[in-house]
Amino acid sequence: MIKTKMIAGVMLAAAMTLTACSNEKEDSSSEHSNEHIHGESEVPSNLVAAENPTYDIGSKAIINTDHMEGMKGAEATVTGAYETTAYTVSYIPASGKSKEPINHHKWVIQEEIKDAGDKILEAGTEVTIEADHMKGMKGASARIESAKKTTVYMIDYTPTTGGKKVTNHKWLVESELK
Repeated sequence: MIKTKMIAGVMLAAAMTLTACSNEKEDSSSEHSNEHIHGESEVPSNLVAAENPTYDIGSKAIINTDHMEGMKGAEATVTGAYETTAYTVSYIPASGKSKEPINHHKWVIQEEIKDAGDKILEAGTEVTIEADHMKGMKGASARIESAKKTTVYMIDYTPTTGGKKVTNHKWLVESELK
């Protein structure tokens, strides 16, 4: 009886550990884990609305990327469309429990980079992020990996894995929607 309870306890502990780990992406080279800050709807005041976006505000599209677990294949509602330069960046969180580097995070936009001005920043440029999409992002030092002049979209969606609706997720580019 005691042996059966011990085995059951070990199995329960293992199951809880596996469940906890499955809620985060293990590979730091992935864009990020599910630490998205929900409900952040503010956009930079100098961000310009897209004049003729492929996806108008209020339209539906299917997400064709996996920035976060449960994103790929989910139905999105577009809540904003803006013309800007979108950057892939690598950074070490400025705050929070993890100081592990976040590599190839998509996307931080021109207006969310401190003192970025109007010129497109080159790969390798060291910058400070002013965006607060993820825990530890605001104030983090980052390195530009790539730049893309494009329309970026802010969306609402419910993860395909279930769970709470994500509102005002920033950012997706056109090729990440279909």
